[in-house]
Amino acid sequence: MRSIPIVTRNLLIINVVAFLAAKLFAGLDVTNYMFGLHYIEDPSFHLFQLVTYMFMHGSWEHIFFNMFALWMFGCVVEKAWGTRRFLVYYLVCGVGAGLIQEVAQFVAWNYAQSSPGLTVGASGAIYAILLAFGMTWPENKIFIFPLPIPIKAKWFVCIYAAIELFLALNTTNDGVAHVAHLGGMIFGFLLIRHWQNGGQLGMNFDVSGLFKNRTRKDRNQAHDERNKDWRYNEEKFSREEIIDRILDKVRRNGYDSLTDEEKRTLFEK
Repeated sequence: MRSIPIVTRNLLIINVVAFLAAKLFAGLDVTNYMFGLHYIEDPSFHLFQLVTYMFMHGSWEHIFFNMFALWMFGCVVEKAWGTRRFLVYYLVCGVGAGLIQEVAQFVAWNYAQSSPGLTVGASGAIYAILLAFGMTWPENKIFIFPLPIPIKAKWFVCIYAAIELFLALNTTNDGVAHVAHLGGMIFGFLLIRHWQNGGQLGMNFDVSGLFKNRTRKDRNQAHDERNKDWRYNEEKFSREEIIDRILDKVRRNGYDSLTDEEKRTLFEK
């Protein structure tokens, strides 16, 4: 566990502890009902559920596969991006996935007369991490069961996104929030694009350099540069004040009233 970055490690612990606590104490159904994400028009809906639903899971298989993916890809992405940016990304994408799921349930309820269900699980944030991995290391090859050969990370992400889109459009009441998975990827893409600040489009850009942790040396260098700028501005302002006083003396008493030092100061570059 010590080799796992701090945010990924704590997310794993929180998810597992929340699942075990629900199993052992209040009961999984009761806990999920309280903290899972309800449809916005449901009387049981609360705003905090947009965060808490990410830490609830419906079964052992559900939490195992989510936590396995979080460990496998989250460790790599967090080490490349840094703890703060990774945590922001995880939470924003998780909340974003919940919002997209709410929109999908609104459409299903009002136009397809499909009854909204309860949403639980970290899958939206996990799919966003898969996207982040694919966008950061698009050419890296990884194995995906049951394919016998490795494929590039960018195609891995595209395949998963295509599968989720197909299932979202062609399955109903299968107990899986496919739209939330896509929502996490959508928010992940938009957030990375925002951080990129107008970089290349597509799957072939590398954002790892943008998210590099600054070392102590980097921070000290930045601090020294700020101090130099501050000292330069202070000296410039002070010199301008001296020049103004000399010019004012010239206007009052003439150039000959200046001392030799004031004359040198006036004509220095």
